Amino acid sequence: MKHLLATTISIALLALGMMGCSEKKAAEQVSSDAFITIQGQDLIKPDGSKLFIMGTNLGNWLNPEGYMFRFSKTNSGRFINEMFSQLVGPDFTAEFWKAFKDNYITREDIQFIKSTGANTIRLPFHYKLFTDEDYMGLTANQDGFARVDSLVNWCREADLYLILDMHDAPGGQTGDNIDDSYGYPWLFDSEASQQLYCDIWRNIADRYKNEPVILGYELFNEPIAPYFENVEELNGKLEDVYKKGVAAIREVDKNHIILLGGSQWNSNFKPFKDSKFDDKIMYTCHRYGGGTSKEAIQSYISFRDSVNLPMYMGEIGHNTDEWQAAFCKTMRENNIGYTFWPYKKMDGSSFVGITPPENWANIVYFSEAPRATYKEIREARPDQAMSRKAMMDFIEACKLKNCVVQEGYIQSLGMKK
Repeated sequence: MKHLLATTISIALLALGMMGCSEKKAAEQVSSDAFITIQGQDLIKPDGSKLFIMGTNLGNWLNPEGYMFRFSKTNSGRFINEMFSQLVGPDFTAEFWKAFKDNYITREDIQFIKSTGANTIRLPFHYKLFTDEDYMGLTANQDGFARVDSLVNWCREADLYLILDMHDAPGGQTGDNIDDSYGYPWLFDSEASQQLYCDIWRNIADRYKNEPVILGYELFNEPIAPYFENVEELNGKLEDVYKKGVAAIREVDKNHIILLGGSQWNSNFKPFKDSKFDDKIMYTCHRYGGGTSKEAIQSYISFRDSVNLPMYMGEIGHNTDEWQAAFCKTMRENNIGYTFWPYKKMDGSSFVGITPPENWANIVYFSEAPRATYKEIREARPDQAMSRKAMMDFIEACKLKNCVVQEGYIQSLGMKK
C-alpha cells in the first residue's frame, strides 16, 4: 500500500511538473508575441496598432548630473561623489545615495508620468550599476537589477513602455561629463572596455529577454563628442562597436528592439553604412534648441527615409513652452516620437521641479570652490551638520509630493488627451 501511495504521488507530481512546463512554454509563446515590433518607419504594438513614442527621461536618478543639483564645475557623477565625500565624509555620502535612489523616482512618479498622457519612459543608467565598481555609495553588489526590476514593475502597473539607455559606458563613449568619463571616448580604443560593455548588455538582455514592458535597449548615449582632432577616425569605429553590442544581446535575446544613436550628440548619422545587419534596429536622435520647422530636423528625416526604419527623438528640452509646443507639432507631423529631458530637476524645464532646500546654496558654493589641495578643501568646507541636514532636506524635497508640477511644460508636449 505504501508503494502504491508513493507511486500515485510520484505520478501526480510528474503530471503537475509536465503541466508546469507546458504552461511555461505557453507563457513564453505569449511573451514572444507581446513585444513591440518594427514595420518600416513605424513601431507596432502587439494588437497591431501604431506606437508613437511620447514621454520623458528619468535623468539624474541612476546617473547623477551636476546641473540638476545646480552644480556647474562639479558636473559628473564621479565629481559629485568626490565633492560630497569631501563635504560630509564617504559614509554619510553613501547613506545619501541610498536615500536618493530610494526617493528620487518611486511608483508614485511613474503613475504621475502616466497621468500626463505619456506612453514611454527612457531610463539613463551607469554601467557601474551592473558591476562591482564603486558607484553611488556601493563598493560591491551593485543594485542595478533591483532598481530596474522595480521600475519594470511600476511601468507594467502604469501601462508604460521602458527604454533602457546605457548613458555611461565602460571607458566612456562620449568623452565629456555626460558619460562620467575621463575626458575621451576610450570605449572605441579599448578591447577591455568593449568586452565589459558587451558582457553587461548580454547580462541585462538575458534577464529581461521575456519582458514586453521593455521596448528596447539603447546601447549607449550620445557617442563621440565633437571636440577631438581624430573625430572622423572615432566615427569610423562607431558602427562596429554597436555591432558587437548587438551580437552580444542576440546571443540571449531575439525579442527586443535595439536603439542606435548617431555620433556628435546623436546628431550625425553618416557613420552608419549597414542598416540591415539586424532585423530589429531603430535609430535615435537628440536636439536642444534651434528652429522648430521641418527643415530643422531634415537630416534626421532624410536618414530615416533612406534606411526605412523608425527614428525617435530620445532627448529634447530645456526651452520655452512655446518652442516645445511648436517643435512637438513638427515631430508629430513627421513621425518622430519623443521623450523630453528630464522628468525632474531643480528649477524649471521639466515635468516637475524640485525646490532647493534651505542652505543648499552653501553646498553649491563648496561644489564650485577650489578644492585641488587638502588646504583648499578645509578652507572651503562649510559646517558639516548644516551640510548633512541640507542633503537630507534635498531627499525630502525631491519626493513627488513636495515637487512643483510644471503644467505649462507638460501641456506643451501635446501628450494629454
